[in-house]
Amino acid sequence: MPYELTEIKKIRKSLGLTQTDLAKRANVSQSLIAKIESGKIDPTFTKTKKIFDTLNDLENKEEIKAEELMNRKVISISPEDSIKESVSKMKKFEISQMPVIDGHNVVGLVSESTLLDALINKKSNRIEEIMEESPPTVSKTASVKVVSSLLKHYPMVLVSESGKLAGLITKSDLLGKLYKS
Repeated sequence: MPYELTEIKKIRKSLGLTQTDLAKRANVSQSLIAKIESGKIDPTFTKTKKIFDTLNDLENKEEIKAEELMNRKVISISPEDSIKESVSKMKKFEISQMPVIDGHNVVGLVSESTLLDALINKKSNRIEEIMEESPPTVSKTASVKVVSSLLKHYPMVLVSESGKLAGLITKSDLLGKLYKS
């Protein structure tokens, strides 16, 4: 993530670091950090890169990853299944959407909205003919920022590990993890 020199002090403090702590971690002198923060020096690119890389690593270390948010129990439906089977499965597991999986590949998504639309408009009875496009897939190390950004546009995000489906994240999963009562 790109930073401005003027942000170093704010980021350092938000991470609970002293100038000495940051200097040790970035392998630069504490006086260099002090001079940069006070605007008295324009550091070399190499020194600046060391500081920014350290801040970035520290910020990412604290960030929640997709693996911590995901629900490992993936309830899915097959493209050949019927709307009735899909509705029954959603009711049984109390979910509002699920991936459509053919073999080991995610080929689409079915949601309450999709099912309601198909029933009201008397569309086909087969999932493959009414399903939506597949939701996005992220690695298990994707940040909470990436996941939350995707959830603004999609009802769920799939999580993969070594190319295989490892879990999924919904808005409800994200809220449950971030909002601790």
